[in-house]
Amino acid sequence: MTIHREGKYWVLGTLSAFVIINALVLTTREQQDWLSLLVFTVTFIFLILIVQFFRYPKRSATRNENYVIAPADGKVVVIEQTTETEYYKDKRIQVSIFMSPFNVHANWYPISGKIPYLRYHKGKYLVAWHPKASTDNERTTIVVEKDQNKTVLLRQIAGALAKRIVYYPAENDLVKQGAEMGFIKFGSRVDIFLPLTAKVNVQMNQKVTGKVTVIAELQ
Repeated sequence: MTIHREGKYWVLGTLSAFVIINALVLTTREQQDWLSLLVFTVTFIFLILIVQFFRYPKRSATRNENYVIAPADGKVVVIEQTTETEYYKDKRIQVSIFMSPFNVHANWYPISGKIPYLRYHKGKYLVAWHPKASTDNERTTIVVEKDQNKTVLLRQIAGALAKRIVYYPAENDLVKQGAEMGFIKFGSRVDIFLPLTAKVNVQMNQKVTGKVTVIAELQ
């Protein structure tokens, strides 16, 4: 496991603050007491939380041209048929994965293909599981298309704590299944829109692992 590139300065900054704050407490107190111990404990816990949030595990992708693999770690909170209004403008199967602050927050491509459409939308910061988060929150829409029948739309959605969505591709890029797509900072969600013919392999409230769990199979 390593620290994700998006978290390098966060971790260094938090570590520096931890050292400086505790050094100041030790030099201004005549002896160690409950206050210096409290400060150490609180700052150490915060440092650990920042490190674990930006952790980046080494994993092998589950690759198959018919598989749609999980684009993120987290819990499945939506499986339903809905109308996708931004790009497809027709009925699709939506699968949504909620990422708590304790999940890995890197995102990966669920299939290989070309990116014909990519848009970033400014928005609100409703809690990620709110029904309107998919349309009202800060978000990016990324479509990956292998062919006419093998196409998925991904929507990175910022949550109440998230303040920045990072995405790496550009329109017309060719991307590989399991390669890194982006990162969402502090609590968020990823929506996946699948063709109606797709076979969904996950259930509500199931925990999934990015790059590994097979969300669905494209027919």
